[in-house]
Amino acid sequence: MTPEQFLELARVLPEPLLLVSSDGQVLATNQPVADMLGLRRQELRGKTLFELVAESANDVIRYLQACSSSRAMVIGSLTLRKNDGQTLICRSQGAVIQPWSPESLALILLRLENRTLASSNFVLLNEKIDELAKEVQKRKQAEEALLKANQELEIRVEERTTALQETLNKLQLTQTQLIQAEKMSSLGQMVAGIAHEINNPVSFIHGNLHYAQKYSQDLLKLVQIYQRFCSNTPLEIQKYVEEIDLDFLIQDISKLFQSMKVGTERIQEIVQSLRNFSRLDEAELKQVNIHEGIDNTLMILEHRLQSRHEYPEIKVIKKYSQLPNVTCYPGQLNQVFMNIIVNAIDALEALVVNDQWSKVNPKTTYNQTLIKNNPQIEIKTELIDEKWITVSIADNGLGINQEVHSKLFDPFFTTKAVGKGTGLGLFISYQIIVETHKGQISCFSAPGEGSEFVIKIPIY
Repeated sequence: MTPEQFLELARVLPEPLLLVSSDGQVLATNQPVADMLGLRRQELRGKTLFELVAESANDVIRYLQACSSSRAMVIGSLTLRKNDGQTLICRSQGAVIQPWSPESLALILLRLENRTLASSNFVLLNEKIDELAKEVQKRKQAEEALLKANQELEIRVEERTTALQETLNKLQLTQTQLIQAEKMSSLGQMVAGIAHEINNPVSFIHGNLHYAQKYSQDLLKLVQIYQRFCSNTPLEIQKYVEEIDLDFLIQDISKLFQSMKVGTERIQEIVQSLRNFSRLDEAELKQVNIHEGIDNTLMILEHRLQSRHEYPEIKVIKKYSQLPNVTCYPGQLNQVFMNIIVNAIDALEALVVNDQWSKVNPKTTYNQTLIKNNPQIEIKTELIDEKWITVSIADNGLGINQEVHSKLFDPFFTTKAVGKGTGLGLFISYQIIVETHKGQISCFSAPGEGSEFVIKIPIY
């Protein structure tokens, strides 16, 4: 940059600017510099920097050399001698415009700034910086507070969502239990009604069989007396006697009445079992015979235990101990027995359908084959002490793996196909035994070794 070019640039700038050479010669200035010195700009022509400042020549030379050799702006301090004899301390910023070369000196642009004004500007700048820093800090704190609030809100929303989901699950479970309880209550009422309606005519028939048998025996005896005293019976009577095979009729009619009596007694037993099992809605504790409840349940399920189509007979092995009467809710215990025995039957039938029976129970000796290779359910009762009894129901099916075992008593958990089970049987059984009767229910099973449910309930 030539002095002329500098003057063209500096003329439009409000800042005090000097263009000097590296040996201290003042090449050009602008009006703000002349104003600071109290001189006219023409009076500055031919001046050196050494004449304008109070610093020693060596200090000025070192400063100019530093500016010449640096690529960045070099900040320093120069004390100007004003025309009125006073001095003015200025901060200077020097930057090389034309680097030094063997042919010419370096050209240095000096920007001067009144230190007092610079200091006040610096203070103002610091204040602005402090204000800005405080504002940044406030914003940072606000962002952190907002982030924390968002995190807390997310946690609260998650907690509330979890609580609502748990409440919804409880409501669904309660609704399902109420529906199940209503179904069982309706079933109990229906079974009790059917048992009552069947019992009346059966009792009438059973009660009259004795008299019908006695009357028929009397009539047959009268016929035999007629035969003994009236040897010359008419031909028509003889033909009818041969036609009805009177001798066979006399022998068979007693067997017929005996068979009818056995049949009506069987119906009465079934009706009694239905009545006992239908006590599902009884709300009072009663002393009952546990074996009677198990037998009633087995009688109701007898059609599923018998051999039918592709299913072999499921043998029930009873190992009853001498037990005292137990104070309990009999209808609810019957429901527990029903749930567990039905699950055992389903498990055994599933093995037969899937043709896995021989894989579960491999043949050994002939006697063991008869025992192991036939589906069976073993029901065992035991008196532990004067306060507790146990009922165990075991099958010799496929067994249960650990993953299923851990979820057995969870609500709505089932391994059965859709429409085959609700997943509430064992959950309700757990509630009846543990919560209602203050007892215990456990399952012991391993793959390939069958399953055993052990129910422990207090006697009183």
